This record gives sequence, structure tokens and C-alpha cells, in this order.
Amino acid sequence: MSVIHSIQYLYTVAGFAVGLLVGLTGVGGGSLMTPLLILLFGVYPATAVGTDLLYAAATKSAGSVVHGHNRTIDWRVVGLLAAGSLPVTVVTIAALGALDVNGALARTLINAVLTVALFVTAICLIFRDRIVARYAPRLEVLTAKQIASFTVAVGAILGLMVSISSVGAGAIGVTALVLLYPKMPTARIVGTDIAHAVPLALAAGIGHWLLGTIDWQIFASLILGSIPGILLGSYVAIRLPDRALRLVLAATLIVVATKLSFGLMPASTDVVAVQTKSPH
Repeated sequence: MSVIHSIQYLYTVAGFAVGLLVGLTGVGGGSLMTPLLILLFGVYPATAVGTDLLYAAATKSAGSVVHGHNRTIDWRVVGLLAAGSLPVTVVTIAALGALDVNGALARTLINAVLTVALFVTAICLIFRDRIVARYAPRLEVLTAKQIASFTVAVGAILGLMVSISSVGAGAIGVTALVLLYPKMPTARIVGTDIAHAVPLALAAGIGHWLLGTIDWQIFASLILGSIPGILLGSYVAIRLPDRALRLVLAATLIVVATKLSFGLMPASTDVVAVQTKSPH
């Protein structure tokens, strides 16, 4: 009993820490929580992704409220991103449903996409300024219609990645928005990215719920910590520089992605996941 309670408590602490990072930088939701659930807590990959998606939807809803109050959300851009991400999410969830979501093939797919997404996220965190400096001038010549089309395409890519791995809506989404909208203030970029992540994560999370890959006890424990974490992070986001934080986060993601790529996962993750559940 005490072991179970300590595990639930650790979920809550993890939820607060990740929520704080999401509020501060718009990054760190799936890119930290899903690997934490898999590598640290031994949760099965499909269950980790599904649970994290609903956790992210609830967490970022709270963050969106704060950013909305601060007027740091561009709702037009949110709509364009969602126009690309939501249809792709539905198709991707349907494709996952055609597979055995808890089988070896689905597990390999999730691990592969998660690993690639983590490395790309780390690259975006470390080299965001250089990427923007190199490519933003080339995108400045695009018309408003072309930028809108690219925004929808970015949403579609995020929908695919997030539905499979729960990673991508943070650093990758923020970097894409900085490239497409270089004149938009950073706080507004972060707020817009968080606001778009809500319907994306919710749609993908509901899909995983229908697939049976949600652990509601873990979800409740994460939410208990994440809501105050992202509220605090979102409140101070416009008051703190985030570059040092991004570099630390990037280093963490590289380590995690390396472990995943070499298959350094707990043996019997399905057994551990069952043991973390409280008895009825």
C-alpha cells in the first residue's frame, strides 16, 4: 500500500515539474512526460502515450486560460494549425486502431517515432535561433496565403507525430511558428502553440481512450500536480528568459532519446504498469 501511494505521489511531482516547464517555454509536455512514464515508471508505451495526451489536453487548457488572459494567443493561427492537425489525427488514430496497439509492431512504431521526435525537439531547442536566422528571411517573401498554407501543413505534421508519440507540439511547433511568424512576440508564439495543443491532444487522447490505452489513475495523479505547475509557469513566462532552460531541457531530451533508441527500457513494462494501480 505504501509503495503504491509513493508511486502516485511521484506521478504528481512529475506532473508539477513538467507542467511548470510547459507554462514557461511551451515545451516539455509529451517530450518529457511520455519518456518519464516509459523509462522511469515502466508504463507500457501505448498507455504512456494515450495517458499523456489527455494529461496534456487538461494541462494546456489551464495554460491557455492564463495566456488568453494575458492576450498572448493568436486564435487565427490556432485555427490554421487545427485545420491541418485534427483531420490527420483522426486518420492516424484509425490506422493505429487497425493494428494491435499493444502489440510488438505498434510498440516499435511508437518507440521509433518518439525517439525521432525527441531528437528533433532537442535540435529545435538548441539551434532555434540559428534555424530562424537562416531560414526566416527566405520565408519573409511568402504571401499571406502561402504562409497560411504552410501553417496548415505544419499542423498536419504535428497531428501525425503527436497522435503516435504525444511529442512534437512543443519545441517543433514553436520553431515552425517562429519561422512563419517572425514578427510575433515570443510569449504570443508560446501561447498560440499551447492553445493549439489543446484540441490536438484532446482529439488524439479521445482516440487513444477508444483504443483502451488510458490509465485513469496515472492521469489523475499527473493532473493533480500539472495544473498548478502550468498556471505558475504561464504566469511568469513573460517575465523570465528561457534560453538556459531550453538548453537544459534539450540535453535531457538527448539523453532520453538515446536510451530509447538503444532499447534501454524496463523489462516487463506491462507488469509494472499493472502494479502501479491502486487496489479496488
